[in-house]
Amino acid sequence: MHFVDEATITVIAGHGGDGFLSFRREKYIPRGGPDGGDGGQGGRVFLVPDTGLNTLSVFRHARRFRAESGTRGGNKNKTGAGGADYSVAVPKGTMVFDAGTQELIVDMANERGPFAIVEGGRGGRGNARFKSSTNRAPRRTSPGSPGDERELKLELRLLADIGLLGLPNAGKSTFLRAISAAKPKVAAYPFTTLAPELGVFEAGPDSTLVVADIPGVIPGAAQGAGLGLQFLRHVRRTRLLLHLIDVGSDTATDLVQSFSQVTRELHEFDVRLSERPRWIVLNKTDLVSEIDLGSIKASLQAALAWTAPIYETSAVTGVGCRRVMRDAFLFLTREEEGSGDEE
Repeated sequence: MHFVDEATITVIAGHGGDGFLSFRREKYIPRGGPDGGDGGQGGRVFLVPDTGLNTLSVFRHARRFRAESGTRGGNKNKTGAGGADYSVAVPKGTMVFDAGTQELIVDMANERGPFAIVEGGRGGRGNARFKSSTNRAPRRTSPGSPGDERELKLELRLLADIGLLGLPNAGKSTFLRAISAAKPKVAAYPFTTLAPELGVFEAGPDSTLVVADIPGVIPGAAQGAGLGLQFLRHVRRTRLLLHLIDVGSDTATDLVQSFSQVTRELHEFDVRLSERPRWIVLNKTDLVSEIDLGSIKASLQAALAWTAPIYETSAVTGVGCRRVMRDAFLFLTREEEGSGDEE
């Protein structure tokens, strides 16, 4: 399925039904009073969070969603039927903005059930509603009111516990394969990953972590270079970042520079991302000697004044990958327990 994380749609609620003009007419009551009923309520449009969806691709073709209008009232004070509501399924992590003002309307990640995005029009009043002491036979009715209409901008931000960062070809997709059942494309050239991929790490029988792999971040990503800007939003919801570094590609000095470049891009895109807990994962350790690996690790710690964990992995052989994830699970579990104590 083609991955789409932005879409613009129009949602239109149903109009209210018109009020009805009628007078009671029976065999022995030739001049009965007014009995025109009210129109039915217009249907609403709901957005429904669906955990089974992870793309907005359906909205490439379907962009207008309309609820049914209410029917007009009837004689004998019959109220018209209400219009049927319309439900639009969206991925759980969808942010919904007003397309005109860019104001955030709702974050579907926080909604447990359907969210009414537009309200249906009210039904008009039948002539029975206008009967008074001075007007016993009103011929007046009111029309139903129009339903709300809104143009919405949908922006998907994937729900994941951990985000994988790094330059193109750092081995992020191979790492995701090593720790989950996900099967992202893997090849020996940059930008193999063209869209975010999700994998699930099973830490125990009922304990899992969702991991997001995004296309590699290159210098200038925050300004739109490469594919980074388009997909960096998908690590905004993560609680921990794993920064993968290909130790077999460059010198220690070059690796420090590339790490700093990615850090700057994170800061320019969203300051909160650059402040999120981040661990370094020295990947492709099967390509270097233990002496060189030790030198690289020491250089990074010294140049970056790094105090957070540094791990050593070979994603292609699987060595060290599950240890990283087990430690991440313990770290995030403690974070949850700590935030619970504060509350």
